Amino acid sequence: MAKTAALLRPRVSAGKSLPRLLFFTDPLRTPDPEAIAATLPRGSAIVFRAFGAADARARGLRLRRIADQRGLLLLVGADERLARTLRADGVHLPERLAGRAGRLKARRPSWLVTAAAHSPMAMRRGLAWGADAVVVSAAFPSNSPSAGRAMGPIRLAQLTRAARGPVYALGGINNKTARLLRSTGLVGLAAVDGFRT
Repeated sequence: MAKTAALLRPRVSAGKSLPRLLFFTDPLRTPDPEAIAATLPRGSAIVFRAFGAADARARGLRLRRIADQRGLLLLVGADERLARTLRADGVHLPERLAGRAGRLKARRPSWLVTAAAHSPMAMRRGLAWGADAVVVSAAFPSNSPSAGRAMGPIRLAQLTRAARGPVYALGGINNKTARLLRSTGLVGLAAVDGFRT
């Protein structure tokens, strides 16, 4: 996956270099996110989604240390307060909160702010509301309980070209499927359990 991501066009959004790989944590599907984070190539990003876990701060601090040691970015999912506590490099917003992107960037101009998008309209809105990039899913059939119908590389390429901003693909991405996305115009690839395959 990292080899394919390295072939994607590097992008800058609002003066910030965008990582080519995003690792999304998930309490059930990636119970040991620290182990995965320790294998990510320099310049990748961890998207720490705590989902209200009691140990969120402790786990987040462990991920922050790994990010610092390996030259990774740390984004926190949907929790600005936790992001500040962890000295995160930004936040990832679920689609329903994408409208907060502009306000977050106004308060924290150095932060990278990404937003989830599950439709063409959500892609346009996320970027218009100020997200540095949108994370579109599902690219391929996914194990996520919230994943919609898979788009496939052709539809994903069409949506990416129409988006007028940086787009990541998420959903069913692993070493094998990543190769199918080289010519789609994506800025990067995102995965949950795809880093384990």
